[in-house]
Amino acid sequence: MSGRGILYIVWGEALKGLLQRSIQSVKAHHSELPIQVVTLPADLDPYKGLLEKSRMFDLSPFETTLFLDSDTVVLGRLDFGFAQAERYGVACAICECPWAGRYQGLSGDLIEYNTGVLFFARKAKPLFDRWRELAPAIDSSFYHVPPGRKVVGRMDFNDQAGFAKAVDDTGFLPAALPPNWNFRPRWQKSFFGPLKIWHDYDDVPQGVLDANAYYAGTPNAVMQCVTLYTGENQSVQQS
Repeated sequence: MSGRGILYIVWGEALKGLLQRSIQSVKAHHSELPIQVVTLPADLDPYKGLLEKSRMFDLSPFETTLFLDSDTVVLGRLDFGFAQAERYGVACAICECPWAGRYQGLSGDLIEYNTGVLFFARKAKPLFDRWRELAPAIDSSFYHVPPGRKVVGRMDFNDQAGFAKAVDDTGFLPAALPPNWNFRPRWQKSFFGPLKIWHDYDDVPQGVLDANAYYAGTPNAVMQCVTLYTGENQSVQQS
């Protein structure tokens, strides 16, 4: 088993282009890291397939793994995330919707973590064993209003419900990564840079790249708030 590496789990054809975008971004900042892509059956239901993410620990050939969703773009070195996973077992960010109680099979103030960017080490095996058990067993459906719409939709399956319950059941608390390690621009409209991982189907705006370049190239750079303005012409403003 090798040291650090990147893992993707994919199925179907829809996200192949995004997968290549993500892989190229990894190579741009971590050319030394091996990359493992696990391909599930293409006819797998697109939402029920999310439950297969609970198997990522067993599917990884690495001592320390960064699992990435296909719609992620790596924008900088990720050594800190790996080191946090090696120290604590798991490192990730709280979900943009932090309430796992939104799922039909859960309730209360249970914390939801975003599992699309997830650093983990072998010491976290009990947590992942429990997640794998829970994923098909609990009702992970939830109701939501999609961005820009006024109708209520229903998602039948989601992987993050099982992960949240597994964290609660085992008491295995992840190291908390700040939002710029898993930035979700559809819901998070500002950040203090630099961004480490952009997590969205849209491409990274030039203004975000410019902000990262500023931090990388400016000694003692002043941390500034970068705000995204979304629409037909996506732009950013630094303040």
